[in-house]
Amino acid sequence: MTPNETPSAREPSPFDIPLQFFPGIGPERAALLAKLDIARPVDLLFHFPRSYQDVAPIRGSQELESDVRTSIVGKIEAIDLRNYEDGRSALGVLVDIGKGYVRLVWYNQPFRRQKLARGMRVVATGIPKPTHVSWEMRHPDMQILGENDPIPSSKPLPIYALTDGLQQRHLYKMIDEAITKLLPGIHEVLPESFREKNQLLEIKQALKQIHQPESMEQTTIARRRFIFQELFVYQLALAMRKTQLKSGLPAPSLPPSPMIDQRILRRFPFELTGDQRKAIEEVGRDMALTEPMNRLVQGDVGSGKTVIALYAMLLAVAHRHQAVLMAPTEVLARQHATRLQQGLKGSQVYVELLTGSMGQRDRRELQERIGLGTVDIVVGTQALLSDQVVFAKLGIVVIDEQHKFGVQQRAALRGDRTQPHSLVLSATPIPRTLTMTLLGDLDVSTLREKPEGRAVVHTYLGQAEQQESWWQFVAKQVRQGRQAYIITARVDQENDQSNDHDNDQEIEREDSDELRSVNSKEKELRGAEQIFQELGAGPLSEFKLGLLHGRMDGLTKQSVLDDFTQGEIQILVATTVVEVGIDVPNATVMAILDADRMGLAQLHQLRGRISRGNYPGYLCVFASGSASPDDNARLQALASTQDGFQLAELDLQMRGPGNLLGTRQHGLPPFRIADLLRDNEMVQETREAARELIDSDPGLSHPEWSRVQKQVLGRHGDMLSLADVG
Repeated sequence: MTPNETPSAREPSPFDIPLQFFPGIGPERAALLAKLDIARPVDLLFHFPRSYQDVAPIRGSQELESDVRTSIVGKIEAIDLRNYEDGRSALGVLVDIGKGYVRLVWYNQPFRRQKLARGMRVVATGIPKPTHVSWEMRHPDMQILGENDPIPSSKPLPIYALTDGLQQRHLYKMIDEAITKLLPGIHEVLPESFREKNQLLEIKQALKQIHQPESMEQTTIARRRFIFQELFVYQLALAMRKTQLKSGLPAPSLPPSPMIDQRILRRFPFELTGDQRKAIEEVGRDMALTEPMNRLVQGDVGSGKTVIALYAMLLAVAHRHQAVLMAPTEVLARQHATRLQQGLKGSQVYVELLTGSMGQRDRRELQERIGLGTVDIVVGTQALLSDQVVFAKLGIVVIDEQHKFGVQQRAALRGDRTQPHSLVLSATPIPRTLTMTLLGDLDVSTLREKPEGRAVVHTYLGQAEQQESWWQFVAKQVRQGRQAYIITARVDQENDQSNDHDNDQEIEREDSDELRSVNSKEKELRGAEQIFQELGAGPLSEFKLGLLHGRMDGLTKQSVLDDFTQGEIQILVATTVVEVGIDVPNATVMAILDADRMGLAQLHQLRGRISRGNYPGYLCVFASGSASPDDNARLQALASTQDGFQLAELDLQMRGPGNLLGTRQHGLPPFRIADLLRDNEMVQETREAARELIDSDPGLSHPEWSRVQKQVLGRHGDMLSLADVG
């Protein structure tokens, strides 16, 4: 090359081209694709079909057979939309397929009309039936073709997620272009031996088959490759996080000697269940180690999880370490503190409460005592996470209702030189599939047995016209000395939020995702304040009523709850703020209004408030407005069983994993193609594969796993910096 020559510009890689300059896209479509999380040309390859249309053979007018699934291609000749007085509609589309016509019919789908025009080319698949003048297909699958689009083959047709302004045919062209230009440059991530062992396609072949399959069998095989890889990468992150515990900061060794064990167990004035004894043994073994315990105790309502927490805290105190019990609400924190102080009265264990509503002087004084180590057990809310709260010798952190705290919040209680043991409690039984994913790095203790003496709760589905008779039943029970809850879905009639929570917390409710839609019917819902006024002036006017909701300040809420606990308030009208942990054994009757606005797990937790003593409980749930509880699957499930684990599985089936526990709080990533419910067997399969790999190569340092390591760190790196907090 002479000095005057300039090197020719190197052809840019198609991977580096901005999306809008990729063939067939442009700035407008790039903006639309961004709504589908497609930001780079390569993202098109990983925008997987959500389903497939198994296209039937295309036939002409002379080849059609009655009741044989068929595809036709032709132009729209006429469109007829008829609306009837009763609200029903019928849309008829006459398609000219050459030497004959087929009439396509959709009932009660008038929205289809606006997308259709005379002269459009379409392909429709359905079951043809002969009429007196032509053939007819009812509710066929239909795709609009461009003027120059080729006639589809009988291969499976991918169906992609769309956004307004994009059609399937647009994505077909863009993805076909991406396959042509980008597929040769895609690198394999998984080693060949691993793919063979787990029956996984090579990446290029899998991408080709998932977007351009020759058969439905090919789609199944291709999808398996990507579902497996997505779950495997996540399970690797969980396994790596668990391994980090063993090599990270040490925890204090707090073994349960026979003397300490007996001294703690004498504090329990009741016989432990077999599940409780087993959980205590597991906790004791964990706390004896210098590897931090990271254990979840999950159990049904009333199974005695707090007994396990108390044992763990007293074990730490016995070794001259401090313990923390963090609750999601101030009401629950106060209740925990009161019970601990009463139960440990006369001992040398000092229990204090730290909440956001404390005065500055009192808080400063308590913080000094915590720092000096003169407080043994500190109960509190998020106020415990303040930088000003420094522990002298923290041995264990207990998190009550762990799903109401984010991972970052729980991590704030770790120390500089050592880290405490961690015990998290969940009163919401977690389905096995989610335990292996959401909480895959935690050891799990499960309490299924309930202590003897727990009374059964009779659950009824009430119709709107039965409310008056239910109030009469409530009155009869209260006259006999019992107490009652009336639960509403909101604070007042004007409030747009379906649920209520303590105003000193920023917690994400596990049931709120599907409950926040506001429509015209919701504005008719009465809130706790309206119900309190109506019942107090009407059918329950002879009794002392109380009102409790999350907008009240902490002291007012505690005062109301104290009055209810002591029997001064006979009937408590409340929002779901009483869902967790409130324990009033004399309260045996509950009505839940607008219950269809609440999740199944939440309803079961509320029911648990009236099964605390020896008296039988009675619950009646009422749906909102004109809705019937008999038509609501959640309410039917609630009435069918009192087994929280069975209800958790039903809840997962009805709502899916995305809404069940609040995935943002748990840190569960949005999966592109995997579905924890549908792919539950593969969850187990990938979990075992990940554990086997991490046992042999904890850091994925072997060269053959370098690309997998990059994927784990790129997708789940934040998780790995918080290895011990679930």
